[in-house]
Amino acid sequence: MKQHTLKKSYEFRGKGLHTGAPGCLRIEPAPAGHGILFQRTDIEGCPTIRAIASNVGDVSFNTTLEENGVKVVLVEHILSALAGLGVDNALLKIDNVEVPVLDGSAAPFAEAIAADGLLEQDADRRFLEVKETFTYRDDRSDAWVRVEPCDRFEASLTIDFNSPVVGVQTCVFDPTVDYLTQIAPCRTFCFFSQLEQLAAAGLVRGGDMDNAIVIVDREADEASVQRVARIFNARDIEVRQGYLSNVDLHFDNECARHKMLDLVGDFSLLGAPLKARITAFKTGHRVNNAVAKILLKQFTQDTPVL
Repeated sequence: MKQHTLKKSYEFRGKGLHTGAPGCLRIEPAPAGHGILFQRTDIEGCPTIRAIASNVGDVSFNTTLEENGVKVVLVEHILSALAGLGVDNALLKIDNVEVPVLDGSAAPFAEAIAADGLLEQDADRRFLEVKETFTYRDDRSDAWVRVEPCDRFEASLTIDFNSPVVGVQTCVFDPTVDYLTQIAPCRTFCFFSQLEQLAAAGLVRGGDMDNAIVIVDREADEASVQRVARIFNARDIEVRQGYLSNVDLHFDNECARHKMLDLVGDFSLLGAPLKARITAFKTGHRVNNAVAKILLKQFTQDTPVL
């Protein structure tokens, strides 16, 4: 199997979910062996940040990469799109600290790239192959991830937020699942009870009723709904079947599918496609990246690159 890059460049403009600042992300083709690299064009010298697990910094509400003191925030959606479509090499030029959130999914990125197809390159694709099964258990929650040998990448996950609205949801992803239509359109989500806390912490400055699913996981009186509406600069919203009335779900398990979108993006930070079966329970960016760092260390020591 050969490596692939983009056939042309793509440009995406929008605001950051957390900073609220406008930004532009330009994705360009790159030569074989280049990998995925971010470049901060707003900083003197245009420093680069490698999309590799060892560069992962803050994972509180998204995945942040940092190298030599230079950061790029909310990388998981674009990385998921590239990995889900099979892009090995690309240069991502960004003029801000945060990747534009767009509609809160990976669909705008994936649909633009998929419409043109990929460019096959004259170099073999590298794979990272897991040799032994191991389970990572999070010491701060009951989340866990099991990694098993497999001749391809497979993942299944379960989410359970103890929410009567969301319930227990599952999602499976493997080569038989069409990433473009089944995973990429699934949007980020948050709980109503978190929003005022996030806003007080100076986050979700770019949140609005078009880029997030809001789950109402507790009784919400009219005053609290309107406070959230002000955070999102929205009017005429109400609670409908446990969600704020800004969106209709794309899938009954859209929340689990978005978690799979995140997982694909986070595990792409190994720097090469992974051959393994991933089973994840109540995982998120922090746990995903902890497992990715363990795997990266193993691959660095054992160099099982095929």
